[in-house]
Amino acid sequence: MFVSRSIFTQCTSIVALGAALCLVNGAEAQLNGDVPAELKGVDIVEHLDATLPLETALTNEAGESVRLADYFKRERPVVLQIGYMKCPMLCGLVLNGAVDAFTELDWSIGNEYEVICLSIDPSETADLARAKKEGYVAEYGRPGAAQGFHFLTGSAKSSKAIADAVGFEYRRQENGDYAHAAAIFVITPDGRVGRYIYGTKFDPPQLRMALLEASEGKIGSTLDRFILWCHVYDPNAGSYVVGAMRVMQLAGALTLVVVASGLVYFWRRERLQGQGRAVEPHSTAHASV
Repeated sequence: MFVSRSIFTQCTSIVALGAALCLVNGAEAQLNGDVPAELKGVDIVEHLDATLPLETALTNEAGESVRLADYFKRERPVVLQIGYMKCPMLCGLVLNGAVDAFTELDWSIGNEYEVICLSIDPSETADLARAKKEGYVAEYGRPGAAQGFHFLTGSAKSSKAIADAVGFEYRRQENGDYAHAAAIFVITPDGRVGRYIYGTKFDPPQLRMALLEASEGKIGSTLDRFILWCHVYDPNAGSYVVGAMRVMQLAGALTLVVVASGLVYFWRRERLQGQGRAVEPHSTAHASV
């Protein structure tokens, strides 16, 4: 069932502490040439531009058999979240953080982009997916969101095929829970991996840039496309930054425009002055007759 935002907010500090401990343990293990058992098989290996297996068979929240390709026919980018609906904490934090970012965008789910939440737990049912969808669609609160917000389940083989395509590595623990990382994936309209956005809170401008880039400028205004042109993705920073070369190109173009405008102005001024000098003697001679 949908869990209230307050519960997850109270647990955020616990998750942060757990993540910090995992990082410390992971660093110590790397120094010792070993990986903790908790982290084995849990990672995200970026596969930028990899194509998702669009023919994968899944089940939607209405219990209908679908293919992943069914959600890539509208020429819209897709935000993909992979996890499981019974996750005690992390998946809810990721989804809550994503919805927070979605509400900050002036673009709407179902109009400019789609959202797919894929379960990696084969035991989860369409009924559970429907309950989850109803909760998040209500929280998002925009008309038409139900048409663009999709909660999908499927076999272990199906979900793993999609997870493998984006490099989302996870591992089932002895208690039945799944250990996995926190991220969302921005997918192009033709099913290729566009961007990885990590964490449980997502910067709306960065998400906007990723969606705009994935759509190849097909959504957003002319100003949005111009802003995207001025920025490049920095994998080290994990975000979009102003591209120095593009700024130089823009400055050079503006300089040429200014110089050309100045030359045109002076050329027209000289031309008008020349015409004035040519008319003046004629006027004088006419007056003396």
